[in-house]
This record gives sequence, structure tokens and C-alpha cells, in this order.
Amino acid sequence: MTERRNDPTRRMNGGRAVAEMLNAYGGAPIWGMAGFQLLPFYDGVRALGMTHTLINDERCGAFAADAWARVTGRPGVVDATLGPGATNLLTALVESLNAGVPMIAVVGDANRTHAWKNMTQETRQIEMLAPAVKEVIRVEVGERIPEHVRRAFAVATSGRPGPVILDVPEDIAHGEFDFSEEALYVDEACKRIPSLRARPDAAAVERAAALLDRAERPLLLAGGGIHLSEAWEALRRFAETHGVPVAHTMSGKGAIACTHPLSMGLFGRYDRIANGLIEEADALIAVGCKLGEIATKRYTLPPAHIPLIHLEIEAGEIGRAVRAHTGLWGDAAAGLDDLAAACDARIDRSAWTGETARRHAAWREEARARYESAERPVNMARLVHAIRTALPDDGILVADGGFAGHWTGLLYDTRQAGRTYIADRGFASIGYGLPGGMGAALAAGDRPVVALSGDGGFNMTLGEIETARRLGLGLTVAVVNNAASGYVKALQHAMYGGRYQSSDLSETDYAAAARALGCHEVRVEDPADLDAAFAEAIAERNRPSVVDVVVTRDPAQMLPGMDNRTAAPKIEQGDRIA
Repeated sequence: MTERRNDPTRRMNGGRAVAEMLNAYGGAPIWGMAGFQLLPFYDGVRALGMTHTLINDERCGAFAADAWARVTGRPGVVDATLGPGATNLLTALVESLNAGVPMIAVVGDANRTHAWKNMTQETRQIEMLAPAVKEVIRVEVGERIPEHVRRAFAVATSGRPGPVILDVPEDIAHGEFDFSEEALYVDEACKRIPSLRARPDAAAVERAAALLDRAERPLLLAGGGIHLSEAWEALRRFAETHGVPVAHTMSGKGAIACTHPLSMGLFGRYDRIANGLIEEADALIAVGCKLGEIATKRYTLPPAHIPLIHLEIEAGEIGRAVRAHTGLWGDAAAGLDDLAAACDARIDRSAWTGETARRHAAWREEARARYESAERPVNMARLVHAIRTALPDDGILVADGGFAGHWTGLLYDTRQAGRTYIADRGFASIGYGLPGGMGAALAAGDRPVVALSGDGGFNMTLGEIETARRLGLGLTVAVVNNAASGYVKALQHAMYGGRYQSSDLSETDYAAAARALGCHEVRVEDPADLDAAFAEAIAERNRPSVVDVVVTRDPAQMLPGMDNRTAAPKIEQGDRIA
């Protein structure tokens, strides 16, 4: 009599098993560059019909996966071979770690039989990468691959999300193992963020509500954690019900639509009116915001005497940089709903919300001249205005580090809540714009995407234009062409009286470079041509477009701070003005 098994087994190599599990978790598009160690994984990806894109630099692959994850709420996936492939991921992994972006990085490693015998490209990659991720999971037993992949998704999507490394030695990837069908299951809750929601302590919520009920001028400070929790509706309900204006960090832009009457714009290093409102408030609620250097204007905000309620999913961030009078440890959406229910909805704060709206309207009127500037070279505010005009409400702007982030963080307005603005503020590395735009475009479907990058950041990643063209992405890349490492040159101008060192770039026609790479291109020197240039570029849906915008070469006009808050009359050595 033949014994019948209820758990039939499948035999496959370790690389195929990794691919099977990633596919079972939804088959996110993978970005990477193969090496011998992961060839069985690549063959598994091919056999399963998964989407995989050869990237020209592993850092760019991780940036693309990061942006894809921000748009979809699902973990992005990147792979890299051992040694230089793995170490090339480092900068991008730190971005995702600091920004709370879920990612799975599949990394090949040396054959364990011959490890530490000077194998080609072998290095102590785990030790280098470990501080850049939430967890490193090394596969030592092939049969445990399904368990390890489930663990990777659980860690990546829970608490404050982040990247996880699955380190796969060569002999594991190429080795053959038996897997029972029942072992190849997935945890459905961990396919996207937030996988689990934790509510703040009820007694702490009551204390926070009592503090808020006494406040006449409360202000909510929204960080990127609002997006990680998908707490947009919870925030809007809370703000509208209790008459609480909302300011945001750069990562928190879109927590509430910038056009909402209760939106007060950016706070911190650059602001419209929000820093002044922080000084006047009699209660502050920080939600999903770490209150680091940029948000606190290098720890000069908020004033210590103003009571602060800090709602944060990462308990260790509460009170880390700024004293929290009441800490709420939990999910942003759940915490806001609980706090809204505990507060007295009968309190009338219309005088306060009316005054804040009046001030913001006055700022907009004062800024109109910059938004509509006809000056040549193109004013940065006019460029930002042109992008805002060209994109529909659900279009996505990806802002690179440096100027692209600074100017758009201050001047760009989202018209709806959600992730329609992406800036790499976790590590603020330049070079994110183009690959981040690729990832966002792959996630966005028919929604148009514009990536804004300085010329320095674009120089770093120019080769990925080939990748975008190969993918047929209708991505628009706008290059802020000031022929300089503009942020550094502006600081040298302000701090050293025009003594410049290593801050100039060659005058480059990026439109001509894009043309040579088979892309749609246009060079803009007259602001009157901006609207048509972006309309034409966004209409190009089957290949990338590069809009090369010539902006000021005057370092005195490069920083947005020079327009909205001015530099100090005298800058002492060691001061940081922006």
C-alpha cells in the first residue's frame, strides 16, 4: 500500500526558492545587476515571468525600489551581487532606513566552502551593510528560505518600516533543496505597510486630550510618518473637527493637501509662515515626525515652554531631540483617531484658524511675483510653478536632494493628500531624482511623473536615462542647470564672501545629451517657454523626456532662504544658515 502525503514536496535551488517567495508576496518589480552568485535567482525570476530591470548602478536600483515603495506602500525589491554590488547599495539603504521605506535587498555572498580564502570580490559586506538596514538575515540553511523571506517582509513592514537584507551565499543559491508546499506560504498582512497598527496607551491619550482642550492656538506638525501610516483621512478629520492648523516637514508634504485652508506649509529650516505660528502656539502635536535638525531649524524650534504632544511609532524617537510633555507611542492613524475621540469637539477655534489662513493667503500673494517671474535666467520659483501647473492633481513630483528638495519643499503645493510629492530626506543624497522618478513612474501607471534634479545630481546618474528609455517610461526629468554644485557655492558665497573652491561645473547642454540617448528633449532659457516644454514632455508617454532649464548662475540667488527669511546680517564661521 502506497503512503499518500498531504504535504507534497518540491525540489528547487535556493535562488528559485527566493524568487518563488518574492513572487508569492506580490511580485514587486526587481531592480538589480547580476553576478554569478545569484544566477539561479535570475533564472527563477525569468521562469516565473517576474518583472526585473537591469540597472546601471546598484545604488540607483535601490533608489528606484525606494520610490516604488513610497508610491505603492509595498516593499520595493533590489538585488546585488557580492562585494562591490552589495556595497554600492549602502547610500540608498540608509535613505530607506531613515525615511522608513520598506525594502527587501537580496544580496549574493561568497561560497561558504571557500569563504575567507581571498575569493574574488569577497569582503565583510554584512558588517558594512548592517547599520544601514533594520535587519540582516543570512541564509545558512537552504530549507529555511521561505521562513527567512517571511521574516524579511515582517520586519520591513512593521513598526517604522525599513530595508532588510537577505544575504544568500553562493552555495545556497545554487544548491538544491526540498520544500514542502505548506512551507511556501506568505503572511498576507505583511505585503504592505502598515502591516500592524498599535494604539497609544489610553491614559496617555486622555492626558494629551486634556492638554489640547486647554489650548486656544494648537498647531499640528506632520512628518513623513503620516504617509507610512496612510493617516491622511485621520489627520484631516482631526484637524477639521478640532480646528487645528497643520504644518509639515518636507517628508510630510501631502499629509494634508497644501491647498487645504488648514495647511500652513513647510516648517523648519525653510518656512512660509509656520515657524512664526510655532512660536505663537500654546500647544503642539507632532505626528510621525522625528523632529531632527531640519525640522527644528537646528534645534532652535519649538520653544521649550510650549507643551508638546509627540505621537510616534518608534518609541525611542519620543523626547529624543525635543522634550515631549506627553508621549503617544503608536500608529499615526490610530493615534489621531483616538485623540480626536477624546478631545472636546465643541471648542471653537475659528478665530485662530481664520488668522492662520489669512497669514498664509498674504504669504501667497507676496510670493506671486516669484511664481510668475519673467526674469532670465529662469527663476526657481517660476520653474516650480510651471511643474505644478503641468502636473494634474494626482501627478507625482520626485525631488532630488539639494536645490530640488529645498525649493520644492518650500514652494510646491500638493492639491490632494497622499504621496504625490517624494523627496529623499532620509539621507538627503543627491542622485535620487532620476532613479527615484523611474521607480515612481513604474508604480504610477497612467499618472504622470516629473523628477526634478540639480545638474550635479543628474551627472551622478545620467546613465540611468538608458534604463528609463529601455523600459519605455514616459518620465519627465527636469534638470536645474546652474553649472554649479549650487548649494555649496551659495554657502561659500554667504560665508566666505565669494571665495569659491570646487563648486563649479562645466556648462553642459543636457538636452543634447538626452537626444544622443534617444530621449525627447528641450532646453529652456526663457520662462515663457516653460509651460509648453512641460506639456510636451508629459505628453510623451513611451520614452523619457529631459527638460534642461537654465537657471541663475548668481550664488547670491540660489538658496530659497535668501528669498523667504534672508541670511543673518553677519554669518560667523561655523554658522549654518541653511
